[in-house]
Amino acid sequence: PVIYAFTQPDPGAVAFVSDDAGGARLAVEHFCRLGRRRIAHVSGPASFAVVHARAQAYRDVLTEKGLPVMEPLLGSWSEAWGHEAVKKLFDGKLSKSGGEKPDAVFCGNDQIARGVIDALRERGLDVPDDVGVIGFDNWQIVAEATRPPLTSVDMNLAALGREAGLTLLSLVGGEPAEPGIRKL
Repeated sequence: PVIYAFTQPDPGAVAFVSDDAGGARLAVEHFCRLGRRRIAHVSGPASFAVVHARAQAYRDVLTEKGLPVMEPLLGSWSEAWGHEAVKKLFDGKLSKSGGEKPDAVFCGNDQIARGVIDALRERGLDVPDDVGVIGFDNWQIVAEATRPPLTSVDMNLAALGREAGLTLLSLVGGEPAEPGIRKL
C-alpha cells in the first residue's frame, strides 16, 4: 500500500495534504479582526501549487471584506526575499490601495516573514504596532527565535503524519481506505 503526503497524486490514490487555502484564510481574517486594512502578501515561487492556493485565499478574503487587494509578491522561500519584498512594498509603486503602505504582511513561510520583520525594523517600523506580520509553517526554530516571536499558521504536520501513518497501518491490516485527498 502507498500513502502520499504533501502531493496530489492520481485520483485513485490516498493522499494527505495541508489545507493551504484554509490556513491563508485564517491568517488574513486574523489581520482583518485586528483592524488591518492594507494587507500585503509575500510568498515563494510561482511554480508551487501552495503559493497559488494561499494567494487565492488571500484575494478572496480581502474581496469579501471590501478591502484593497495588492498583487502578491512572489520570489524565493528565503529571508533575503522577505527583505527585498519590503523594499518593493514600501516604494509605493506596487500598492493598489491609493499608494498607502501596508499595515500588515502575510508571508508564505516563516523564513520570508523573518526577512520582512528585519527589513521593517531597519526602516524604523515597529512589529506588530506599525505593521503586523504573519508567517506560514510555524517552523518552531524560526518562529520562536524571531523578535518579536512570530505569529505563524501551523500546518498541523504532526496530525497529518499521524493520520497518514494510521491509514497506512489500516491498509497493511487489510482495511480499505477511501481514495482521495484529505486536507488537514
